[in-house]
Amino acid sequence: MLKTNNHQQIIFSAFVNSGLENQTGNQNQVTQPKADLLQPLREWLDSLEIQNRKLARFIAKMIPAQCPFERDIILFGYKIAHIPPMCKLNPLYDQFVGLRFRALCYLVDVCGEDVQSYC
Repeated sequence: MLKTNNHQQIIFSAFVNSGLENQTGNQNQVTQPKADLLQPLREWLDSLEIQNRKLARFIAKMIPAQCPFERDIILFGYKIAHIPPMCKLNPLYDQFVGLRFRALCYLVDVCGEDVQSYC
């Protein structure tokens, strides 16, 4: 809470917990977690089981092993810039990495394939 020159109170309850929760009527709206619309898709990707060789190969080929957008820009032999990986901005990044890992594990453990060509 801040006081101005003419002694008016300004309450920043969304940013500072000053013990005035009962005085602000919309405090509950600020603290409620927002609905995650991607959660059902995350759960579906996490629960997806790989039980088909063709599907496992397709997933291993389609999901890259490393971010394809990460680059070093080199001019006349000197590194002048670095473009960082943008994959972490993808809200489903962890699920795709896990799915690729499960597909590679299926190919190695069940099918007995060498997966070095996918790396």
